[in-house]
Amino acid sequence: MHPTPDTVSIIIPTYNEAAHVGELLTYLRQASGDEVGIELLVADGQSTDATVALARQAGATVVSCPRKGRAAQLNYGARAAAGQVLYFLHADTRPPADFLAAIRRAVAQGAGSGCFRLAFDHAHWLLRLSGWATRFPTIFFRFGDQSLFVRRALFEQVGGYREELLLLEDQEIVARLRRHGSFRILPGPIVTSARKYLDNGVVRLQSIFLLLCGLYQLGVSQPALVRVYRALIRQDKI
Repeated sequence: MHPTPDTVSIIIPTYNEAAHVGELLTYLRQASGDEVGIELLVADGQSTDATVALARQAGATVVSCPRKGRAAQLNYGARAAAGQVLYFLHADTRPPADFLAAIRRAVAQGAGSGCFRLAFDHAHWLLRLSGWATRFPTIFFRFGDQSLFVRRALFEQVGGYREELLLLEDQEIVARLRRHGSFRILPGPIVTSARKYLDNGVVRLQSIFLLLCGLYQLGVSQPALVRVYRALIRQDKI
């Protein structure tokens, strides 16, 4: 790949995402159409399913990360990326069809970083309310499902993601990015899967996330947060 000044590197962290990664990469190819200056890069955390094979089949560059963990994988992917704009995206999330033009326009207008408003692929009233709240600039409503675009120079200036964080690494980096440049919330919306909410109960899981965010803001340690997360949430990622 020969990067141009506005090349956007889309970095997708994965761990056993065979059910989603191929569809996402196909969608991103279709959405970007004939656009040049786009790189698809999967930062895999040593998946044990068909994630890597499906990602390569869909045309992505795959890097195998020596360490599993979203922050570590995102940093590893950023180091391998060619673009001057980095776009971090979850495997079960779909940005709006015009995401590439929207990101480039925001960067051209002076944004150092930003994200999209959020929507879920389920109509539960609490999920609709949660998505609606992401239009507000408070850090409390910034989550990785909203994706994150950032100028490479700014990402490197702030030191990337803090790899010791297994939870809330998305809120933490956004707080630092906002101190060093304009952070733009784009209308979107980006659509993310409600699978974890449906597996755990929508109201119950939202309450747990609010608890974790509150504990994080109070300075509770990462090991303690992880213990709460593992005890209360049905999942296989952390």
